[in-house]
Amino acid sequence: MESGTSNQSRIIARQGDETVVEKREQLRVDRARVLHRIQELAKIGEAAGGGVTRKALTEEDRQGQELIQTWMREAGLMVRRDQAGNLIGRREGTNQSAPAVIIGSHIDTVPNGGNYDGTIGVIGGIEVAQILAEQEIVTTLPLEIIAFCDEEGTRFQGGLFGSRAMVGKVTRRELDAEDEAGISRKQALAAFGLEPELLATAERTSAEIKVFLEMHIEQGPYLQAANVPVGIVTGIAGPCWMTIRLTGEAGHAGTVPMNLRRDPLMASAEIIYALEEIVTKEKDAPTVATVGKVSVFPNGANVIPAHVEFTLDLRDSDLERRTNVLDEIRAKIAEVCRRRMLKYDMKENLAQEPVQCAGHVIESFARASMDSGIRAPQMISGAGHDAMMMSYITDMGMLFVRCKDGISHNVKEYADIADIAEGTSILLNTALHYLND
Repeated sequence: MESGTSNQSRIIARQGDETVVEKREQLRVDRARVLHRIQELAKIGEAAGGGVTRKALTEEDRQGQELIQTWMREAGLMVRRDQAGNLIGRREGTNQSAPAVIIGSHIDTVPNGGNYDGTIGVIGGIEVAQILAEQEIVTTLPLEIIAFCDEEGTRFQGGLFGSRAMVGKVTRRELDAEDEAGISRKQALAAFGLEPELLATAERTSAEIKVFLEMHIEQGPYLQAANVPVGIVTGIAGPCWMTIRLTGEAGHAGTVPMNLRRDPLMASAEIIYALEEIVTKEKDAPTVATVGKVSVFPNGANVIPAHVEFTLDLRDSDLERRTNVLDEIRAKIAEVCRRRMLKYDMKENLAQEPVQCAGHVIESFARASMDSGIRAPQMISGAGHDAMMMSYITDMGMLFVRCKDGISHNVKEYADIADIAEGTSILLNTALHYLND
């Protein structure tokens, strides 16, 4: 075994008010084991042209969860799945009534995604549990490792589902959301052997959780530019996901004059082009807007479209600024549609407020990083993560691992095992701090 190390102790007995401690030197993350597990999981949903497609609540997701479940049990964890589809492995502490330290992330992917997004957080958490088991380390608090269901949201257009269910933020309407094949989320959960009507039983309380920790690839270029393997997240930008539908009038491409057309695709192009100017007005603001999906009906080469739908992913670390930008986008859509004589509809699929990581978790990550000889920079996460939902019921913190060229949601996504091992070692040390708190 090799990689990040640390000096740790094992509690072997308690005598009255005194604790007898056996010193243990250099707990090690098993790089080979972690790398092997990343590679094995990547085989499930592997696409012919490269990349991984493992959408939530699909057969590929089921196979991935079964593999994760096997590794959880190898790490000595008791495994269960809640009614939201979250896979949970638990290791008890000496205090049976104490709140748990939770490490979690996700294993579902975007279409043709990479091997590291989410998965290193789950596999790294399992590695932490396995090290504790192998070294027979007794902890006061219980430890849980969670693989959250449907973080990405690409199948039902509503991400962070499992973590939102855990904090009571899922609406009944979301169970009726359908994928492109017309399968509802409710049907998909039932096909997994779950009971959607019991979704509320997945909810947890602040009394049950001491702290939530998540390790994730950065998905951006900052750490590579800084030449540092890990970074400490101080806050997470809030995403707002919209579906925008413009409705005009279909017609023959050769017979309707340009000045008489009610063309929703031309209007969509005008609006999408304007987004870039709107979100970059404040030069140094981290506001970003993305249109990732466009659907045209009837989608004929010689037909003026009848209606067009496109998605909008708007993010910012400042809620007031994000609200102002969205208001400006709404005004632009209204102006374009009025001028072009179109109808429009804007549906909100997800709106999460920006959140801040707990100061004491930031400090704990910083201490563990320094113990590993790393001056980890502090940074904002532009991407949303399960940790932001868990902040509703507990203190949380995130650790980022450097990824090559900042590429993610892409077949080229890559993180070096040495960096992942460093992150896992810091995750281990930080978890141990709270497990014996």
